[in-house]
Amino acid sequence: MNILFDVTDNIGIIKINNPPGNFLVKPEFMPIDELKNWIDANHLKGILVGGTGRHFSGGAKLDDLYALAKDTGKMHEEMDRGKILLNYIKTLNIPVIAAIQGSCFGGGLEIALACHIRICSENALFAFPEINQQLMPGLGGIGAMKEKSSFHEAMAFILGGDMINAEEALCMKIVDQIVPYGELFNHSFTLLKKMTSGRELKVIHYVMKALHNTNSLSKEDAMKEDTVMFCELAKDVVERRKKGE
Repeated sequence: MNILFDVTDNIGIIKINNPPGNFLVKPEFMPIDELKNWIDANHLKGILVGGTGRHFSGGAKLDDLYALAKDTGKMHEEMDRGKILLNYIKTLNIPVIAAIQGSCFGGGLEIALACHIRICSENALFAFPEINQQLMPGLGGIGAMKEKSSFHEAMAFILGGDMINAEEALCMKIVDQIVPYGELFNHSFTLLKKMTSGRELKVIHYVMKALHNTNSLSKEDAMKEDTVMFCELAKDVVERRKKGE
């Protein structure tokens, strides 16, 4: 399998599994319907995304990419499916953390940027190497970079095609935190547990929805939604107190 799924304490663990570089077989690196069903069936409160072995993901293999490009219609369809999947991850109503070690290139970096938090190990390396093949990021990576970094930083990084290390990625806000190599998974998992353990799933959903609303609604409308959700949660607390829970 190219993707491994596991669940521990209502935390879902997804690992890209195509060693040694964990290259992506196609833009929709896992079936979106399978992901949705897995989340719902396990009542997940959070998801941790990583790669098996030494690397997060080296992105797409050029040979596979060029083979797909022979059929423009098919390629367009596959790219759209990939973008839908990444947008679904980005707008999930549970927190998603990318645990990044080793190479995080191309499509792999676009996956990481779709996650809500990115934590990397000291040995992590980042790049959009597409420009060196006369290509560009095609799964929303350019817009995601612009959201994290300044216009000139995103432009220089993408057009330059250079590889940067963990410290440089932190300065550009591509990642949120750097941890020692051997502590990456445990640190990321512990953070997810801290955010979700003892929290009702509905509360997590509403907090995430409120955060997403700040990107999709006006400030006034987002605050109105906050009030509606707060009042509903308060009513739930009162009902539980009545029942002695």
